[in-house]
Amino acid sequence: MPDIREAAAARQAAMRTQADRPRRRSADPRVRDQHVRFHADLQLREASSDGGDARLDFEGYASVFEHGYRMFDMFGEYTEVIAPGSFAGCLAQDPDVPLVLGHDPMRRIASTGTGTLQLSEDTTGLLTRAQLDPADQDVQYAAPKLRSGLYSEMSFRFGDMQGDWSPDFGTFRVTSIDINRGDVSIVGYGANPATSAAVRAQDLTELLRDATGEELRQAERRIRMRLRDLGEQPAMTREELARL
Repeated sequence: MPDIREAAAARQAAMRTQADRPRRRSADPRVRDQHVRFHADLQLREASSDGGDARLDFEGYASVFEHGYRMFDMFGEYTEVIAPGSFAGCLAQDPDVPLVLGHDPMRRIASTGTGTLQLSEDTTGLLTRAQLDPADQDVQYAAPKLRSGLYSEMSFRFGDMQGDWSPDFGTFRVTSIDINRGDVSIVGYGANPATSAAVRAQDLTELLRDATGEELRQAERRIRMRLRDLGEQPAMTREELARL
């Protein structure tokens, strides 16, 4: 397998100008794993809906801007970089995109169509926020792995990608991505170590120190409800806690 410099030289020799190289890269619908993976900064936290039902709020990045990752074509390896704004055109069209596990279309845990998934661009990348149903079996499967850091990466499946080649044909800079009827996915491994970010664990001491009285009361209610579900009783009563 030629290295990236040899592959770039081969492209340059085969293509007289940048215009000779295609500006589009489309996903083959027959290939299940046609997607790009990123290490992501994932959060999962408990919340309550307006109706009082418990839910889990998920947050992560399905893509990260300005960080190159390895790709391959007939000449060999090259670097692909996603530019800011690449998703803007697609997002403006109200795309149909689910949040799934491992790019499995049958393991959907949220979607833009149901209003449980919100996609937006910020300075980092494709920000993914979702409201998950704790009763969903796929959510129950994924939640402990997200909390423990066993899942710390995301990916997206695209239909069409457009961009431009660098003068030496070693880098493809993506400027437009269509993810309508694709997906954003929680995955096990990513192909972009440059974008690695640790899972943000919420430190309990800092939470207690910075929380408001109402936030602490809500936390107390959730803790007591969880202990009750587990068939246990809180270790201290409110009066006992007040005497500390």
